[in-house]
Amino acid sequence: MLRGQAFLHQRRWLCILAIGMALLSSVTPALAVPMQNDPNGFEGIPWGAAFTESEQFVKVEDAGRVQTYELVSTPRTLGPATVESMKFSTIEGKFARVMVRYTGKETHDRLLTFLQQQFGPIDQTPGQMAGGAVKFFNWQGPDSAIILRYDLRTSQGVVFFESEAFRVKLNEGNSPSAP
Repeated sequence: MLRGQAFLHQRRWLCILAIGMALLSSVTPALAVPMQNDPNGFEGIPWGAAFTESEQFVKVEDAGRVQTYELVSTPRTLGPATVESMKFSTIEGKFARVMVRYTGKETHDRLLTFLQQQFGPIDQTPGQMAGGAVKFFNWQGPDSAIILRYDLRTSQGVVFFESEAFRVKLNEGNSPSAP
């Protein structure tokens, strides 16, 4: 009887381990690359700048301490690529994050090339990054973090440009920019 229970216990752990490995294999680890040329903001707007509605930006979400704005003008572009949306978030009125959403492999390739040119190359040597359906690319600077997430199955991506100083505050509670 004891031997049968040990077998079931071992089988249960192997099943849990297999499920865990399957889940982990669908996501590529987000290894951060040291950022070259930290922008300390986004497209000329420094982190922490006062941010309100204007001719350029309209408020699209009010979540208390966190406010979210979108560009009024279209098309929206990041480097050489047209993107679906750009949301600018503030924490307590101070500029802290930009979330850029896009679709398509061609757009992804353009953005990845652009980001590497601006902030440094990603090591994509076979074996350095695990395979999977979701790819993450990170650049880490003293003032900024850039995180690109791309889902191969849906061809949808999102890029976060974040202030290191405001990152913890944004992730507390009710951030409207969570994917």
